[in-house]
Amino acid sequence: MEMWVRGNTMKLVHLFLLQPADVGMVERPTPTVKVQPADHVLMGERVTLTCEIESGDYWNYEWYKNNNLLSDAKRKEYEISNVGQYHAGVYTLKVTPTITSGYEGAVLTGNTVTLYCTLPQSAGWTFYWSKHTQSPEKKTTTNTYTISSVRVSDGESNKAMVNIKPDKQVFKGEPVTLRCDIQAGGDTEWTYSWYKDDSLYPNRRTQEFPISSVTESNAGKYTCRGERTNDLQKSEISDAVTLTVSDVAQAVLSVSPQSWLTEGDSVTLSCEVTGSSTGWTFSWYRAVPYRQGLKQIRDAHGNVMYGVELLSDSRREAGGSYTLSPAALHHTGVYVCRAERGEPAYQTQYSSPQPLWITGTSPPASLIISPSRSQHFSGHSLSLSCEGQSDSTGWRVRRYTHSGEVSDCSSVTGSTCNISSLYTSHTGVYWCQSESGGGSDPLNITVHNGDVILDSPVHPVTEGDSLTLRCLYRSTKPSNLTADFYRDGSLLQTQTTGEMIIRTVSKSDAGLYHCKHPEKGESPKSWLSVRGSSSSGAPVSVLSLLSSLMAVSPYLLVSIVLGVKCYRAGGVYFVGKNTGNVEC
Repeated sequence: MEMWVRGNTMKLVHLFLLQPADVGMVERPTPTVKVQPADHVLMGERVTLTCEIESGDYWNYEWYKNNNLLSDAKRKEYEISNVGQYHAGVYTLKVTPTITSGYEGAVLTGNTVTLYCTLPQSAGWTFYWSKHTQSPEKKTTTNTYTISSVRVSDGESNKAMVNIKPDKQVFKGEPVTLRCDIQAGGDTEWTYSWYKDDSLYPNRRTQEFPISSVTESNAGKYTCRGERTNDLQKSEISDAVTLTVSDVAQAVLSVSPQSWLTEGDSVTLSCEVTGSSTGWTFSWYRAVPYRQGLKQIRDAHGNVMYGVELLSDSRREAGGSYTLSPAALHHTGVYVCRAERGEPAYQTQYSSPQPLWITGTSPPASLIISPSRSQHFSGHSLSLSCEGQSDSTGWRVRRYTHSGEVSDCSSVTGSTCNISSLYTSHTGVYWCQSESGGGSDPLNITVHNGDVILDSPVHPVTEGDSLTLRCLYRSTKPSNLTADFYRDGSLLQTQTTGEMIIRTVSKSDAGLYHCKHPEKGESPKSWLSVRGSSSSGAPVSVLSLLSSLMAVSPYLLVSIVLGVKCYRAGGVYFVGKNTGNVEC
């Protein structure tokens, strides 16, 4: 059969791949090709090439031009709608039988599959099986070919994968959901098997494996696999994922750049969860004296330390930071934070309290202390009052003791607090707080059980003034009044009168002072702060505030001394968390 396109010959050559083993047994299907409309083709005409083969439509068709596959020609008919010169060439046709398997969907790796070569009559034929990566061909005398364990190169990889929410690192009591996902699983229905430490979990056949409240017994390595419900093929088993269960989650609160600052500065509270960083949202609270309706925070002995009050502008956010900018006097106080995640929400423990001390140039109130000194003997009395209350009502004297308690001062009458008998537990930072948020500069009070205290001013000393420091004794004065006076750990003077006089105070006199008697012992240390004769800005306020931090923790003694030395050098200081080294 020949066709001409303006003198060019178009030949149709038929290639059939199957050869009969015994020609006498069966009749080989004979393909024929028809060309329409005629053998002679003119430019611009429509031409249809049709392959006809006996024994039913069980075939796959591939058309070629000049031995190049025509990618859009996959049917028994191939049509050229508008014949042109470029259509001239040698056309061939490849006819192959249809291959099917026993599965409706993709064959999963690791499973057994049988392929069927579909012919109307399969007896008497030799079958050759091949794939693009296989050489030589596989030969069978039946129309079936079995692959005992499908590999990725044979079929589709459907490996299972374990996902854990909220995280692989969780805490006791937290809700956890494990999920088994099948790669390229599509919309197929699956049933699932779960394994912990290579042991099958009974009665766990769903995609999700929820644990409402994890315990340490739930920790381990988890794997899963899926099984298709329509043909029972199994996926590859997943890689193991380790679930770690830790003790109760603890929030940790830190302050940057520092806890002591001047009105107008910026400060950021940062909250994080020890050992975990995934999926948490954070809330910030102020620690206040406990009252009904607030959450109680107790110490290890069950004593109520304070209540927590959610900050009005605190929002549960993924970022663990809360910034006060600018900081104001009413921000003075003690803060805690907490984190939560999951549904239902799992909440951490509240963080340890973190104080913020803000000093102002003109606070609305001043805390007056009588006797007016920073150190006091246990068993003695003390009176504190808020004065100059210009713009607020409901003033109270509030304190944060070295034990971590936040409370209003005992024996309060209006804005005055009278303590008839002091205990060392009264040691702490005291300040005035009004109902409307007004405040005073915070001051430090130290209560000492020993026989010697230093009579040093509780308020900052003005530059240029005269100052007298004295060693005071619990009982009657000793016959020998000789005392040594120290600043920042170095001996300054030895005075037989028990007094040290600084005639004209300068900023260089600021520091950590204590005195020592050869027989009675030595006093605690107290910070002496110096302010300028006129407003001198933030540095003086910082020194004043350092005075109020003294009683919160003995650890601060060394930090404060080194901090001031750095301050004098024009720098800042920090203490390394791991090394304990102090650098300027």
